[in-house]
Amino acid sequence: MPAVTDLRPAPPPRRVFCLGATGTIGQATVRALLKRGHEVVCFVRERSGVGRRLALADSQALLGRAILRVGDVTDAASLERDGFRGERFDVLVSCLASRTGAPKDAWAIDYGAHATALDAARRAQVSQVVLLSALCVQKPLLAFQQAKLAFEKLLIESGLRYSIVRPTAFFKSLSGQIERVRAGKPFLVFGDGRLTACKPISDADLGDYLADCLHDPQRWNRILPIGGPGAAITPLEQGERLFALLGRPPRFTHVPVGLLDAVIAVLGALGRIVPPLAAKAELARIGRYYATESMLVLDPKSGRYDAAATPSTGTDTLFDFYAELVQGGVAPERGDHAVF
Repeated sequence: MPAVTDLRPAPPPRRVFCLGATGTIGQATVRALLKRGHEVVCFVRERSGVGRRLALADSQALLGRAILRVGDVTDAASLERDGFRGERFDVLVSCLASRTGAPKDAWAIDYGAHATALDAARRAQVSQVVLLSALCVQKPLLAFQQAKLAFEKLLIESGLRYSIVRPTAFFKSLSGQIERVRAGKPFLVFGDGRLTACKPISDADLGDYLADCLHDPQRWNRILPIGGPGAAITPLEQGERLFALLGRPPRFTHVPVGLLDAVIAVLGALGRIVPPLAAKAELARIGRYYATESMLVLDPKSGRYDAAATPSTGTDTLFDFYAELVQGGVAPERGDHAVF
């Protein structure tokens, strides 16, 4: 019997204005958009990346055929003049996020820059917005989560077609201990190592998911939690697999959560006198959040995280990623979000 051919026409190419394109997820999303035939204009800084290491030529090399325009995403005039340039666009795609999650940074980027971009996008006749958010906003205890939620609300109320994508943990955020384990040190876990679980998703799989939001009606006007393939994984399981890949017996150091509480209390008290320490206290709170809260869908009735209710996409697995790094692959830059 002959194979059935999908005769549905390919979705028409769209004109896409992209924010946050030079981050690892942004790069993957731009590649996915280009692969689908869209025209992509990326609004970037003169120097991008962690520590602003990437010159414009470096960004262009990473983003291929995308068109790069340089400006300041926090400046409304720059967005209009240097970014949209009075032209028409179909879609705004944002992978933009604050680097540290500290309150000032979060409200400036996760809310303020996005609100400014949304205004400019409407004037450019954009009719659809695809937003990379975060699953952790479902339990908003931190400033960056509250800022993200504030913009999500603004977007939902805008009247534009939207897809708000809330991914679980990223591979890069779970790769920070490979070198310490390779160096003979134990794997660090909080509590018994089973306090949390997640369904990690690769940059490539997430990029594909974001790009497909442009033409999949099932993803329109929805908040979309998403994880990678397979079962949820605890930190203990991550460590065990990493030691197995290195051919070594597992060794763990169990860090009490109370230690983080003590650090937060001390930094918070000192931060009233020395402002930079207040920012460090917020970073410690972020670390504690990820040490104690699972990156899975939260059941609002039971207050429990539900792996079965957390959707999956893609084919890349965290443990395959670990195997690649152990065999000499290059670890991604984790930036200011690293806990270890």
